[in-house]
Amino acid sequence: MTITTPATSPDQLLEPVWDIALLFPAQGAWTEAEYMALETNHLVEFSNGHLEVLSMPTRSHQQIVLFLYRLLFDFVASRRLGTLLIAPFRVRLWPGKFREPDLIFMATAHRAREHNDYFEGADLVVEVVSGEPSDRERDVVTKRGEYARAGIQEYWLVDPQLETVTVLTLRDATYVTYGIFKRGESARSPLLTGFAAAVDAILDAAAV
Repeated sequence: MTITTPATSPDQLLEPVWDIALLFPAQGAWTEAEYMALETNHLVEFSNGHLEVLSMPTRSHQQIVLFLYRLLFDFVASRRLGTLLIAPFRVRLWPGKFREPDLIFMATAHRAREHNDYFEGADLVVEVVSGEPSDRERDVVTKRGEYARAGIQEYWLVDPQLETVTVLTLRDATYVTYGIFKRGESARSPLLTGFAAAVDAILDAAAV
């Protein structure tokens, strides 16, 4: 007996399985528990019931992040200053708001805010600014306000496009610019006394 199956056009083969979307909450209706239970290989941040799916990082982006991680880890670990993690890892800024900074530092004094699935805030975060306008707006403007509101003491913005490293420090619940460091200079941390990183080395890590 010959069994035949309905003919499938190329367009049908490419059609997404839209019904899968019905298995998940609608945008604006997600809870923190549902977000925390989400398993994906994408970077996904959470804001007031909405999911924000971020672009996958590029090779050059990751090389800069890993270079800074190695520098910071050596400094922090040798002095037993706290915990340093790398994305993807969730940081709860306040109820209903989670971000995943590229690098996250939590001081030993605040270890009670460390959980296995997420941190309650952080003491220092680093973002490597991506090239897309929406990504730049999110890192330079949106997250600057959010991280300040969350009480994160220090925010580093590594900008490969402008070839700068901006270090922001918290003062009276808002960020002020500690320094905008350029090639030929070393970016310094007011929080981690003695830590400095050559801007040339940070930016050139993208080409290694």
